[in-house]
Amino acid sequence: MVRNSFISVISQKENEENRGSVEFQVFSFTTKIRRLTSHLELHKKDYSSQRGLRKILGKRQRLLAYLSKKNRVRYKELIDRLDIRETKTR
Repeated sequence: MVRNSFISVISQKENEENRGSVEFQVFSFTTKIRRLTSHLELHKKDYSSQRGLRKILGKRQRLLAYLSKKNRVRYKELIDRLDIRETKTR
């Protein structure tokens, strides 16, 4: 829970005027995903919330695919900052 509030403070400062950017949209989807995940841990049979979670996951996945094609550096910075995916170590 502390990590979510820390990320929200960062995003409010940086993206005050830039709410249409891909990074901000991915960030807002990530906060919704984390909130829905914690909700679904308590309410396992809430199927409408499960469907909403799957839709948001798909939207975030498409935005991340777009960002990785357009600008790989911004994609990697966003992934690291939000701690979304595991980084591959070789």
